[in-house]
Amino acid sequence: AEVYIYEDCQNISGFIGITDEYVEGIFVSEKMRSQGIGKQLLDFVKDKKSKLYLNVYQKNTPAISFYQREGFEIQREGLDEVTGEKDYVMVWQRGNSL
Repeated sequence: AEVYIYEDCQNISGFIGITDEYVEGIFVSEKMRSQGIGKQLLDFVKDKKSKLYLNVYQKNTPAISFYQREGFEIQREGLDEVTGEKDYVMVWQRGNSL
């Protein structure tokens, strides 16, 4: 996996982890959310890749909205076998983003 961090004043405020084209996760500290850090992390990775995909829980509507704003589209529904939660596979491709 590759991990990229967002650092501000020598404090890590967020990071993104990817394996090939799969976004393992984007994490932003609670007090730093809604400041564009997640978008900056995602944009950084988009500059390096032509396609990205991820899984997101269907009940996590804020995350789904965020990814849709960033040009991801729902490709299919699934089920996280570990948690039993319904999820979506979302995909972004260069040239297909909004």
